[in-house]
Amino acid sequence: MSFTREGSFRMNKRDLIDAVAAKTGSSKVDAAAAVDAVFGTISGALVAREKVAIAGFGNFEARKVGARMARNPQTGMQVPVAEHHAPKFKPASALKDSVR
Repeated sequence: MSFTREGSFRMNKRDLIDAVAAKTGSSKVDAAAAVDAVFGTISGALVAREKVAIAGFGNFEARKVGARMARNPQTGMQVPVAEHHAPKFKPASALKDSVR
């Protein structure tokens, strides 16, 4: 884990793998495979437009974002942005309550 300027912690994928290995008593190679499998499964489901619900943690889904006009900050010209899907996460009540 590393510190941000605000003094809070930031965890990257390597830190997550180390934490999983420490909690499960498994090797870092096995923990990396498990983390990659979880992330890959969630990503694959979102690509297939499926919702992923993890009880007590939250829901992941790919939501449709409508077409809109954006502005290029360098030129100021308007640029059309096509309709697309974006990943969204909604935390479960249990997760929100534990963070408070």
